[in-house]
Amino acid sequence: MIARTIAIAALAIALVATAAQAATGRSGNFVGENAHTVSGGVSIVDYRGGKAVRLGPGFYLDGAPDPKVGFGQGGRYVDGTLIGALRANTGEQVFPIPAGMDVSAFDTVFIWCERFSVSLGKAALR
Repeated sequence: MIARTIAIAALAIALVATAAQAATGRSGNFVGENAHTVSGGVSIVDYRGGKAVRLGPGFYLDGAPDPKVGFGQGGRYVDGTLIGALRANTGEQVFPIPAGMDVSAFDTVFIWCERFSVSLGKAALR
């Protein structure tokens, strides 16, 4: 009886985790670039009737001037895709994606230094 209860609970947890993953869409983990350290997870989530980029609670940037969130394709940043400036170098943050932007056209989220036009880090979306 106890073993069956544990098995049912494990199955319920797995189903909840699968549903949560499906609801968030694509996700990935940051890697730093150009001598910067960027780490933590990122996901595309449903947000206030649209979509948003969510940096996870473990997000970390070692610091840089003018860091912003943008998109890329094939591991390369795409001009004109910046959606917001980082509010902090650590922790969870949400950036709404403009209604007219087709996020399915991109496979990478960037932390981009707009001032120097350089990637600080990127995460391939799966």
